[in-house]
Amino acid sequence: MERGQQPALSAFSIGMIGLGALGVVYRDFAFDWQPVPAFHPGRELLAVICGLLMIGLGVGLLLRATATLAARTLLPFLLAWWCLKIPAVLAAPQIEGVWIGFGEVGMLLAGGWLLFARLSELEQSRLFGGFTGQRGIRIAQIIFGLAVIPVGLGHLFYVEITTSLVPSWLPFRVGLAYLTGVAQIACGLGMLFSVRARLAAQVETVLVALFALLVWGPDTWFAAVPKMAGTPVGARFPLTAFLITGLVGAAAWLIAQNSASTTRPRLQPSAAAH
Repeated sequence: MERGQQPALSAFSIGMIGLGALGVVYRDFAFDWQPVPAFHPGRELLAVICGLLMIGLGVGLLLRATATLAARTLLPFLLAWWCLKIPAVLAAPQIEGVWIGFGEVGMLLAGGWLLFARLSELEQSRLFGGFTGQRGIRIAQIIFGLAVIPVGLGHLFYVEITTSLVPSWLPFRVGLAYLTGVAQIACGLGMLFSVRARLAAQVETVLVALFALLVWGPDTWFAAVPKMAGTPVGARFPLTAFLITGLVGAAAWLIAQNSASTTRPRLQPSAAAH
């Protein structure tokens, strides 16, 4: 077990459990981050099933006995989730906003791919061996690098919206909107071209963690006025945004911890889970 990697794995697992719990409680999916088309009957039941699956995957990643199965199941689940964003991109590829959501889920997918590469125990498989080990880690880097670029561009394309999300007590809010966008693009390029990829992932982890706490922190869960105009009143939307952002940060953290390694032992779930 690599003790240093356990906090990142735990953060990813907790994010999955939290999102799954919201799905079960509200019998619905995660707003625009999980755009399952409307259909009746059965949509609420499917949302609950997916929520329970996410809870199971989160718990499974923390247990040594089930981590392999959880990692193998997580990747296709996140691939399916990512595919939900493709219709919007195909319908309006000229709109940067649709690429932001595509990129956010792509970053989640990269985290799932990293866990698959480290935990699936399929290194000897003819079919899946090429997606594990160091090759799998590199694939996760590339996916994350490509995915974070449109998210960073969103800060620049929609600078007024980004500025409105920056806490009012911070100085130079417009400058921070531009700076964080440029920084995310630089992090994406670093991971994509393997130039200081570990540092790029570390910086992205910090950026996303600050965004989660400062923009979607606990103060927004109980606010009478939504943080973002046009979003529903209540705790569910900001809490969902917080958990999604936290998952992205955990994915970046996992990639950072594996980016500079060629001889690391296989990532293990927590021994304390026994």
